[in-house]
Amino acid sequence: MGALMSVEPEPEAPEPSWPVRPVGGWTADDLDRPPNLPPHTELIDGSLVFVSPQTLFHTRAVSFFEWQLQSLAPADLEVVREFTIDIDRYNRPEPDVIVVDGDVIGDPNQTRFPAESVRLAIEVVSPESTSRDRETKPVTYARARIPHYWRVENNEGRAVVYVFELEPATGAYTSTGIFHDRMKVSEPFTADLDLTAITPRRRAAGQA
Repeated sequence: MGALMSVEPEPEAPEPSWPVRPVGGWTADDLDRPPNLPPHTELIDGSLVFVSPQTLFHTRAVSFFEWQLQSLAPADLEVVREFTIDIDRYNRPEPDVIVVDGDVIGDPNQTRFPAESVRLAIEVVSPESTSRDRETKPVTYARARIPHYWRVENNEGRAVVYVFELEPATGAYTSTGIFHDRMKVSEPFTADLDLTAITPRRRAAGQA
């Protein structure tokens, strides 16, 4: 008989290592320090929020608003995608697109903008972010006195944009419009947007 062969057991996969929430919660400054955080991690009420893989609709919508608004924005404003903003010690969210005062952009290594520089915050809703984008973030952005908030939702492949403006007397957002195929606004600057361009052309042709 031949020699018995021993079979080495396969090594077990290591357990994922997640950052441990410190006593009192994470702070805005902590977001730059912990190693190996997933891209686009946000800080909401002292807790880290990890982003799920994004849908094609989400990617197309973010790109659409970034490029369309960049082409229309006045020279003193800048449009930036997926960049964190400092609201307070325990809140450093990352809107999908923001319009900010141009004078806050100076250091190519900066990782955040002050909330007071933000003129418009846009969130494209994903299945896992629905409650945050509809409930949590509007309250947080209003508290930071961000004048305008747009929420973009996927309605069977077509974009619906809910537009809100901060009411000075109450410090809360009030709805100023719901837009489907075409979006015309005058604030924070004039824009006339063809929302059907977010839908892939083949799909749009099939739905026509």
